[in-house]
Amino acid sequence: MRHWERANKINVTMQTHERERTSRMLKRTLDIVLSVSLLIVLLPLMVIIAILIKLDSRGPVCFIQERLGKDGVPFRMYKFRTMQEAAEKVGTGLCSYENDPRITRLGRWLRLVSVDEFPQLLNVIRGQMSIVGPRPPVTYELGNYNDLSSRNRLRFRVKPGITGLAQVSGRNALDWNTKIAFDNNYVALTRQYGIAIDIKILLLTVWVVASMQNVVERANEPMIETSPTSKQTN
Repeated sequence: MRHWERANKINVTMQTHERERTSRMLKRTLDIVLSVSLLIVLLPLMVIIAILIKLDSRGPVCFIQERLGKDGVPFRMYKFRTMQEAAEKVGTGLCSYENDPRITRLGRWLRLVSVDEFPQLLNVIRGQMSIVGPRPPVTYELGNYNDLSSRNRLRFRVKPGITGLAQVSGRNALDWNTKIAFDNNYVALTRQYGIAIDIKILLLTVWVVASMQNVVERANEPMIETSPTSKQTN
């Protein structure tokens, strides 16, 4: 009886691994097909936006920033620049707010319709991001990755995304702890439903972007739990 139970557990484990592997392959296929297709369709618009950014303000077309990806590995994320050059080093730093003077005239429109995220399709093609997943934080935004609690590391088990469950559930109106709760829920849902949950989130994203709500970030600082074994420095 014990041998049968052991064999059954091994069989269930193998089936689970195979299902998860298939789900990852389907997700990657969806990412490639969508990102390449969107880049081809949006390329003329992106060229126009790039020209307008250069005409509107001084600085580069794209804003490139170090973000934390899957398993806490840093990568360079691309966005169309919507603020004055080096804006994160002045004023409220990473947090922007309504009528923030650091945001350019064109940048306000780009943010309103989420067009500034288009360059991240390149991150998806390179395998650093997915179309759907938790939004990647700035490398120093949540503190040292190794010091994060197991709860706050869970969201890093999957690739970060351009859109995600937190983005269609409140977007920038949510604080970091609430975002993390949604992100962890997404990780669980992907294991249960695979890319079906991604397709649902993509459909909801269309509505959220069209509504133009919760574009402005909250100004409160993240309240992030650290691992009980991490050392604090003064």
